[in-house]
Amino acid sequence: MTIITPDWVKDAVFYQIFPDRFARSEQLSRHGLHLEDWTSPPNPFGFKGGDLLGVTEKLDYLQDLGVTAIYFNPIFASTANHRYHTYDYTNVDPILGGNRAFRHLLNEAHARGLRVVPDGVFNHASRGFWQFNHTLENGAASPYVDWFHFDPDRLHGKKHFAPYPDTHAQQALAHGKGSLKALGYQAWWELPALPKFNTNTPAVREFIWNIATQWIEFGIDGWRLDVPQEIDDDEFWREFRRRVKALNPEAYIVGEIWQQSQRWLQGDQFDAVMNYPITLACLGFFGGHTLNLEETRKAGGYHGARPMDGVDFANAIDTVLGWYDPQITLAQLNLLDSHDTPRFITSVREDWSALQLAYLFLFTYPGAPCIYYGDEIGLTGGHDPDCRRSFPWVEAQWNLEILTHVKKLSELRRAYPALRRGSYHRLYADREVYAFGRWLGQERLIVALNTASATRQVDIPVGALGLTDGTVGDAFQVDQRWPIVNGMLHAVKLPPRAGLVLL
Repeated sequence: MTIITPDWVKDAVFYQIFPDRFARSEQLSRHGLHLEDWTSPPNPFGFKGGDLLGVTEKLDYLQDLGVTAIYFNPIFASTANHRYHTYDYTNVDPILGGNRAFRHLLNEAHARGLRVVPDGVFNHASRGFWQFNHTLENGAASPYVDWFHFDPDRLHGKKHFAPYPDTHAQQALAHGKGSLKALGYQAWWELPALPKFNTNTPAVREFIWNIATQWIEFGIDGWRLDVPQEIDDDEFWREFRRRVKALNPEAYIVGEIWQQSQRWLQGDQFDAVMNYPITLACLGFFGGHTLNLEETRKAGGYHGARPMDGVDFANAIDTVLGWYDPQITLAQLNLLDSHDTPRFITSVREDWSALQLAYLFLFTYPGAPCIYYGDEIGLTGGHDPDCRRSFPWVEAQWNLEILTHVKKLSELRRAYPALRRGSYHRLYADREVYAFGRWLGQERLIVALNTASATRQVDIPVGALGLTDGTVGDAFQVDQRWPIVNGMLHAVKLPPRAGLVLL
């Protein structure tokens, strides 16, 4: 099968927004809403009142940063501030401004050439979801009895459902009895608020596919799929893809799968996944000397975090690059952190040089770099919910050095197609230095990264890029050049805890 991925993703710079915490618009009435103070620490239940009109008002900021696509955490009606507890998939949450605000955001974003990809939470719903609640009220008599996985004893009234578990149900869960028996229904990760869909039921499958196409028709540019491997059914996802791509062949379908994902990346299901193995490698190499393992490993996907030297890092990158077809690699969503993890800067104990090095790698590596909102101005935060702090719209609180660095990297990536679409070549690796090349047509770039606390001088073999003799210069300081003789780039001086991009 010839693998085809959306062409625009290869050129994209994504920005992930947690809607409740990014921006509030004064245009949206909050009469009758009890909201937390914007600057108060985040907690699992409180609402700050961020909304989609607020995002629309910040599109200039995002474009100035170099962003070309927005990935939204869930925006559909939900009783949770993170909105993974969906109760109405057909409407945007009214606290975010509803469908009207989303329509305005899409129009304004598309007018600027920005793409919008929301989160699709299709493995589980919420206790407030109509068909689930209907069954709780009516038991076996409900027409929706097959939409979820229910305990027959509860359906027939022999026991009461426990969607809000009492002490007995809580103890049953704690002792591993399982949600089906403890609550009366199967819940995702045994969480009572998240009943798991029965996707073997034809009506459920049609419901999810129809939601997917409804919002594609509304104008979204793809779906980020929450825990899609939990719907363990390749044909379900193949049909999902067929229906979405029939409406928009350039729609981006990206799955939240934290591990090796060939099963879903054969060209018939997803276009890409969130590239967490690259995140782990960046933490280990660029932040290895300051890595806070206790904080980092709290996030489920980071249990393997460990310090790496340059050879370890190079091998890890080679492994990931070897997993997928090149078209998949060029469409991967590459990130340093997310709403599910401690922020990168907190994981490395606020070592700003580690963040700068990691961003330099991310923006020069194949695939679409994704900035988690606030990382670019130095927003810190530990594990959930601390990684979901409100964006501080006071410039005096920003790390302007990091912001300038990210803007320069966006410009660099935009200026050189080889960084977006070129082949990737490992060139050099030792304990503290890693260098690689990108090659497209006549354009060749060399990226060298030094994690040492002192200047390092290295010779880098560049024959793999077809370079034998000549000179190369720093992409940011064109007056400085280094010689290439017989395929070897000689005596490149790498500043401490920094990198160079040579062309």
